[in-house]
Amino acid sequence: MKNSPLPRNLVIPLAALVLIGLACQAGEPTAAPTVAQNEPSPPTEPVSDAGSVFDGDRTAFGFYPVPPEGTIEAMLKHFGTLGEEADFILIQPNIFWEDFVERVEGASEKRTNLTNQTVLARQNGLEWVFVVDPLNGLNRREFFGLPEGWEASFGNPDVREAFSNFTLWIVREFEPRYLGLALEINTYMDAHPDDVENFVSLYREVYERVKAEAPDTQIFVTFQWDDLNNMFAAAAEGRPAGQTNWDQVDAFEPYLDLWVISSYPYFAFPDGEGIAADYYTPLLERTDKPLAVAEGGWITQPIGPIQGDEAGQTAYLQALHDQLGDRLDFWVYLVLSDFNMDSFARIMRAEGRAESDIEGLGTFASVGLTRFDGTPKPALALWNAYRGEIPRVPSGPR
Repeated sequence: MKNSPLPRNLVIPLAALVLIGLACQAGEPTAAPTVAQNEPSPPTEPVSDAGSVFDGDRTAFGFYPVPPEGTIEAMLKHFGTLGEEADFILIQPNIFWEDFVERVEGASEKRTNLTNQTVLARQNGLEWVFVVDPLNGLNRREFFGLPEGWEASFGNPDVREAFSNFTLWIVREFEPRYLGLALEINTYMDAHPDDVENFVSLYREVYERVKAEAPDTQIFVTFQWDDLNNMFAAAAEGRPAGQTNWDQVDAFEPYLDLWVISSYPYFAFPDGEGIAADYYTPLLERTDKPLAVAEGGWITQPIGPIQGDEAGQTAYLQALHDQLGDRLDFWVYLVLSDFNMDSFARIMRAEGRAESDIEGLGTFASVGLTRFDGTPKPALALWNAYRGEIPRVPSGPR
């Protein structure tokens, strides 16, 4: 059967890496269906009645739900595979600014898009972690999708209201156990020091509003660990490599229920075995709160001067596991599968994305634990071995 482009009623912006315009085929909003008419239906098994994976005594393992190719068939098949290799997916919607600037409730195609992704997850036995994302996944130093004429600042009353309303809708509609209010926020803080206090105050306001409605929700922002440690000379602003910018984390306390990082150390180290044995351990010494990894990975093909191979990918998993493993509430590896850049480049060009965004996405094309034809890489066996382990060490009071 000829593969069909992913319809918009299945796909939303998915990862820090992108998929803003994964869908090419528009459709009318619908209340419940997970697939377009005449398309194959996904499995309908419900999530197990055994209880939430987040209630267990082991780390929960997950991925961003990015399929190897931009077709509905690939997406449906990929969710089935995720149900075998993961406990949850991380859903990262950009804010629907105009939909939410004046209200929380409502109906729109974009809202349906998001709901349908959770339906697919549930049908494949997967739970979810949500992260509200106001920024461009391929350049976290800038906002994404602001309406024309809006000031790009967290001090903008419209930005603040839409951010807050969108977050409350997520909480009411999907009841996430874990909720992020931005990804890799330190990269934005570096680029816009004059807007830091505006974001911190907004974060605290939204934190308190969510807690008033759903006090058990665990709320966080994520920090790009490699950048937080000044491992990228171009962004270090003269600070020495290895010096942690703890002030950027401390700015959010005591409003962090857990400390959450992302890490792509192949940009900073020549190979995975070169990751220092104490690279992640400062987190253990700095806080007794729960920890999590919300994004990260290691490429298995070199890209220009950036090294990448399967041994390095395995060493990356080992480094995180050995240094943080028993303190992690959850661990997200970016994507399960490599993806076909030709397929996604066509979609992105059709959506008007810049060539620089397409090139940026290409740096993640080989980060999966399987090749895009489904062939496992050695690191997948290690991932599953870690996933089968029993437990994490209880953290301090939440």
